[in-house]
Amino acid sequence: MYAEQVHDYLKVFFKETNCDILSDEGYMLSVQLTTDMDKRIMNRPFYWQYIEATNSTPNPARLNLITDRAKIQNQFMGEIIHFGSGRLHQIFKATKELGSFVKMYQHSNGNKGKQQMLTPYFCVNYKVSYYCDQTKEVIYSLGINLINGEIEDNFHDFVSQLDLKTAIPDDHFCLQYIIKPGRALERLDSMIQNIIQNDDHSWAEEAKKRWQKELEVLDFFYDGMEDKPESYEIEKKGLKDRFNPRIKVEIINGGLFYLH
Repeated sequence: MYAEQVHDYLKVFFKETNCDILSDEGYMLSVQLTTDMDKRIMNRPFYWQYIEATNSTPNPARLNLITDRAKIQNQFMGEIIHFGSGRLHQIFKATKELGSFVKMYQHSNGNKGKQQMLTPYFCVNYKVSYYCDQTKEVIYSLGINLINGEIEDNFHDFVSQLDLKTAIPDDHFCLQYIIKPGRALERLDSMIQNIIQNDDHSWAEEAKKRWQKELEVLDFFYDGMEDKPESYEIEKKGLKDRFNPRIKVEIINGGLFYLH
């Protein structure tokens, strides 16, 4: 992320979390945090424990965040924030926590005054990571119709093009789902497992071949030793950790969407 991207991201983040942006110089943001956001990104649990224990008036922090150090002479005016910095990592973590599940309604400009129905969809965004000495990550976005059970892939790309809001539009009503979200999640998890099982796993076989070659090289260096030293076992374990093929599935976020 470039400095401009970090700056724009921070503006959106603080706006969406109801923090007051006191000033915006284009290269530095001055922000008054809310109590909730202070607790999430400022790492001062003992302060908040004291405030809550004594019922004192809270004083959330005010941040001066420098997003482009090249445009400021006195860098002591604020905290330099960039991609990879601890503060930005905390903000990314807070974004993930706050945005882990959403409930949105589709709005449209047509048929004003006419009552319309909205159909419930349950969406889950998965990250599938393939690990060996090389790493590959694939994102899957699946949405299931909670009325008829049909599953759509690339669901995030689809809903991103729609006018979605957190409040139900006037003259609309939501159909009651037939498939409960818990059951929907089970079906989507099962589909992800099927996708993985039917995937091309030649990468894993190739990794095992490279693993075997590295083991042969390691054994060559220790050839002739009846009692191999501890370093041999350490290096052997290191090769296993590096080459052993494995797959990890994570849920990034999800949501309940009511659509036309």
